[in-house]
Amino acid sequence: MARKNESILTLLIQCPWWVSVLLSGIAFVFLRYILPSIDFGSTTANAFAKGISGAAPFVALVLLLPAPVSALKSWQKSKRLDSQKGLDSIKALGWREFEELVGEAYRREGYTVVENTTAGPDDGIDLVLKKDGGLVLVQCKQWKSTKVGVNIVRELLGVITAKHATSGILITSGVFTQEAKNFAADKRIDLVDGTQLLQLVANLQKRAGLSPKPASANVCPKCGGKMVLRTAQKGPNPGQKFWGCSNFPKCRSTKPLN
Repeated sequence: MARKNESILTLLIQCPWWVSVLLSGIAFVFLRYILPSIDFGSTTANAFAKGISGAAPFVALVLLLPAPVSALKSWQKSKRLDSQKGLDSIKALGWREFEELVGEAYRREGYTVVENTTAGPDDGIDLVLKKDGGLVLVQCKQWKSTKVGVNIVRELLGVITAKHATSGILITSGVFTQEAKNFAADKRIDLVDGTQLLQLVANLQKRAGLSPKPASANVCPKCGGKMVLRTAQKGPNPGQKFWGCSNFPKCRSTKPLN
């Protein structure tokens, strides 16, 4: 989100490239043609308006500078989403790249996305989504080992209420505790874990005509880790093969082979 000390050029870099082009054109026409034609009722003001018209090309050029930077950043974000191959590649992203991946995903879902590009926090909110008059606050947690607990969900609910937002989304590359899920069940908060994010990315890749690696039996539904092929040593079916979580014994999730 924007900060008071951010320049207009910094803000334009965050916007789509065409915003910079449009603003540049408007500034040029206004300074070059409209402003000098206005009668301010003062000789000094009229002279100033006519004199500043000469700076119109320079102002337009400065406002145009963010356009290529914005276009490059947009291309990088799009390429990052299209290049994801599975949960491991998502977890390998840095926290900033993870936030940009989530932002690009919701941008393709038709939302207007405003990113928090500053170093400081903004009530823990990383993305603001706008669509059909609704305001959705998004918090991203790029946590590889720790489960996202209920305290984070409570904090997000407080921010949603304070900012009068429509709803909120808490999204992680990992998993949520059961307590967090129970708390969010009847609240205006959607919890999106790593497996769900991977499925969203895969759907968007498919929509773009790509052939993504889908979320498969090799993704643990509980912790998001890899499922590996194991052979039962005891129990009712010794010798039978099955999928078991690689994080065993911390995670005991299993799936039948077929």
